[in-house]
Amino acid sequence: MAKFFCDFRILLFIAAGVFIYIQMRLFSTQSEYADRLADAIEAENHCTSQMRLLIDQISLQQGQLVALEEERKRRDQECGQLKALVEDLERKGLQRLIDKVQVPVAAVVIMACNRADYLERTVNSVLKYQRHVASRYPLFVSQDGSDPDVKSKALSYDQLSYMQHLDYEPVQTERPGELIAYYKIARHYKWALDELFYKHNFSRVIILEDDMEIAPDFFNYFGAMAAILDKDKSIMAVSSWNDNGQKQFVHDPYELYRSDFFPGLGWMLARSTWDELSPKWPKAYWDDWLRLKENHKGRQFIRPEVCRTYNFGEHGSSLGQFFRQYLEPIKLNDVEIDWKSMDLSYLMEDKYTKHFTDIVKKAKPVHGSDAVLKAYNIDGDVRINYKDHSDFAYIARQFGIFEEWKDGVPRAAYRGVVVFRYQTPRRIFLLGPDSLKQLGIEDA
Repeated sequence: MAKFFCDFRILLFIAAGVFIYIQMRLFSTQSEYADRLADAIEAENHCTSQMRLLIDQISLQQGQLVALEEERKRRDQECGQLKALVEDLERKGLQRLIDKVQVPVAAVVIMACNRADYLERTVNSVLKYQRHVASRYPLFVSQDGSDPDVKSKALSYDQLSYMQHLDYEPVQTERPGELIAYYKIARHYKWALDELFYKHNFSRVIILEDDMEIAPDFFNYFGAMAAILDKDKSIMAVSSWNDNGQKQFVHDPYELYRSDFFPGLGWMLARSTWDELSPKWPKAYWDDWLRLKENHKGRQFIRPEVCRTYNFGEHGSSLGQFFRQYLEPIKLNDVEIDWKSMDLSYLMEDKYTKHFTDIVKKAKPVHGSDAVLKAYNIDGDVRINYKDHSDFAYIARQFGIFEEWKDGVPRAAYRGVVVFRYQTPRRIFLLGPDSLKQLGIEDA
């Protein structure tokens, strides 16, 4: 019995040990699970925090998306309004006007030397009408020499660009007694035009001198003429001057003519023509050189009936030649004309001969040594024939128009015909020996 009791105690001891072991294992497992549960709870809390942060970010982005959508709608609305405005501007033609303003029609250069007072009068006249179209007609003053008063006067204007031609090369005249000034002027013209066409890259240049005033429609006139100059290669240049533009010989400010005689005194030249002229530019008397057939090669010039420039230069290189008789009485146009709204296609080569011929045909022919006297007693247009230069000079002297001609062409003539008003508004046509034949008119 005692042995059984002892064995039983051993069994109990063993069972107690097993129980204690099991309890310890259970406690260890519970601790492990508790740690895992704590980690899981912490992870869940972190996930919840991240989820909330993500939800906040999504909410913020949704708000931004809503704001961006509203901004897009607002900009779409503004774009629609701008598009409608542009379409309205295009309908009114303003877009085309803006495009033209951005591209110069022509540079305008005033050729100066040593007359500061004259230059001031010219610049002020030009700026009076140029300031509204300054981007289309940039203004330059080109001074020949170093006269300080002229330079100071030119630099006093912010509205223009100044160029200075300094030429110290001695002048050798071709004939004794010639004025050096005409050689200096020719050099200056070549230098200035080379600068404007090749350095500044203008496609056209309008040349003025420092003793000129311009008409109110000066720029409008040259703007319209630029298109014709580009299209019709039979036109060498466009002038604002009429040699017979004295008050008593003009009437219609709308009348334009083609001429075989280069007028000068405010004229526009295209770069393509200068490309031809520059390499062979003369040493002197450049204007008469342009009037030679070998240089104008049958090309013609556009001129108005009423001048768009007025020359007030009594004192200058020409020593006042012709001033009192021919320059001082010139009528400067005072009518504002919108040339661009007018149909000027009649000036094109393929139409002008017929246009001019139709006018000449309507004039009443007057013959005989007393033709000028007979013209006094005729109400309508009159045409009078001249035989040669001396005959032309005799008739021109009686009326008071220019007697001069160059290389067989009278001043302002077209096909040998010189036209001017006489006891306005009737016209007198002085016809050369071949004029009727050139115009295709049979002399009755």
